[in-house]
Amino acid sequence: MIAAVLAFLGGALTILSPCILPVLPFVFARTGQPFARSTLPLLIGMAATFAAISTLAAVGGAWAVHLNDYGRVVAMVLLGLSALALLSRRFAAWATRPFVALGARLASDSAGGVPSGVTPSLLLGVATGFLWAPCAGPILGLILTGAALRGPSVTTTVLLLAYALGAACSLALAAAASTRVIAAMKRSFAAGEWLRRVLGVGVLVGVAAIALGWDTGALTRLSVANTTRIEQALIEHVAPPAAAAGAVAGAAAGRVPVEGQLPALSGAVAWLNSPPLTPQALRGKVVLIDFWTYSCINCLRALPYVKSWYQRYKDQGLVVIGVHAPEFAFEKDAGNVTRAVHDLGITYPVALDNDYAIWKAFDNQYWPAHYFIDAQGRIRGHHFGEGDYADSEQLIRRLLTEAGASHLPVAAQAIQGTGVQAASAPDVNSPETYLGYARAANFASAGGLVRDAPNPYAAPAALQLNQWALSGAWRVDGEKAVATAAGAAIVFRFHARDLHLVLGPHEVGHPVRFRVSIDGRDPGADRGTDVRPDGTGSVSEQRLYQLLRQTDAGADHTFAIQFLDPGVQAYSFTFG
Repeated sequence: MIAAVLAFLGGALTILSPCILPVLPFVFARTGQPFARSTLPLLIGMAATFAAISTLAAVGGAWAVHLNDYGRVVAMVLLGLSALALLSRRFAAWATRPFVALGARLASDSAGGVPSGVTPSLLLGVATGFLWAPCAGPILGLILTGAALRGPSVTTTVLLLAYALGAACSLALAAAASTRVIAAMKRSFAAGEWLRRVLGVGVLVGVAAIALGWDTGALTRLSVANTTRIEQALIEHVAPPAAAAGAVAGAAAGRVPVEGQLPALSGAVAWLNSPPLTPQALRGKVVLIDFWTYSCINCLRALPYVKSWYQRYKDQGLVVIGVHAPEFAFEKDAGNVTRAVHDLGITYPVALDNDYAIWKAFDNQYWPAHYFIDAQGRIRGHHFGEGDYADSEQLIRRLLTEAGASHLPVAAQAIQGTGVQAASAPDVNSPETYLGYARAANFASAGGLVRDAPNPYAAPAALQLNQWALSGAWRVDGEKAVATAAGAAIVFRFHARDLHLVLGPHEVGHPVRFRVSIDGRDPGADRGTDVRPDGTGSVSEQRLYQLLRQTDAGADHTFAIQFLDPGVQAYSFTFG
């Protein structure tokens, strides 16, 4: 329920984004007719189509993307005919001929002499749904991430529909306000015919903007409000993790409820550091389930605490199981995970949950996620995300004591991670940003992202905070951007101490050299663990790379990375 409310609020905020501008003329063109028979069906059709197409695109692969592309072409032709019908009554009458009758019916109003009603408005909404491309802020990003992980489900469609309905409600309010303005103009100036033509021009401009990619390109860079920051605040105050953190905080006060039974672990495709484990074999043990993935910066920053708890309490009856649920395709490779487990010094059992079977059994949604199971196999607490480590340890101690453990070691006083595992700085104003078009946001190169095809990009001379751009030759797919020639680069305007980028070479054994800069200079002392002082380094494996760790992070900075060889795969930026 909370997730649906959050999705609805995220959709409502799209009215503040310029990505909604091309859709407005289609809505305003119906304001001269009764709301219930015209604007409302249009908005319902738009919301339903967006939810359906987004669900398919999130879980159905490239074919769904191409289906939407074809639908957009048909919708643009249809709405172009609608605009011409608004501009000319003669064209509207002529358009009733068989080949273009549908376009005329969709665009007409009662004053045009062509029948109108619920069905034409609904069909116009369906066409608008194919064209609407909202800016992908944090809330929509969470919904699409969950859809990609869990596969087709009613929950996915409900959340996307809630997002679309939020946008539809905002548009309904805008339409209601415009109706009063238009009515007043008609009374004052008898401007009905003139308004028809203005709305027709507006629809044509909207179709042109969508055809040229301005809805996902240029308009994204002209935001009049920082909706990303507003959405992030909503996530922090409304999303389930805020309440979930209290599930371990209550342990210190003696409140340790039962939340369910430990599900089966048989869905793992392989196990590292252990033979397969079962709930039956774990009876009598206190179990910590840690959902993680090795390129996740939040998981890496929580890892020192998980490793500390394992070392401190394993002889007292604690079993830690790291459930590795991959976010990116390369994290399904058992060799990659085995290497990461070794490099990170993880010695407790790790289950490879490539099919998200264990993830789904827990109904989990987050990285990292910690679930605390008592000796009777009951889930007694959980925590999502970073933080509250002292409370989590107190819960572990409480469950061990209940199981009969005595003489527990002293609780950890201070745990300091190093490198990418160090705690985040407090002043971070840049969100995780994906480079694949499925979840990309704030992209600033002219023309927007070109899907699944090589394309030359150019970065603008200046970026606003949290905008990023490509330059050189790239091919962008749903998950990543791939450099197709030497000299390709990425630029990002950010505000944080640390900057990380998930990268990989196109072919194992063929490293890709790079050079990074900050504000046009070599990083020097501000270099990350994977960069030399002169800014050089190489991508030799698929993982998260720390590229910057600044000594003074109190301002906005421009980061740039240029790849001296072709073939690099770039997935996402994270900050700390």
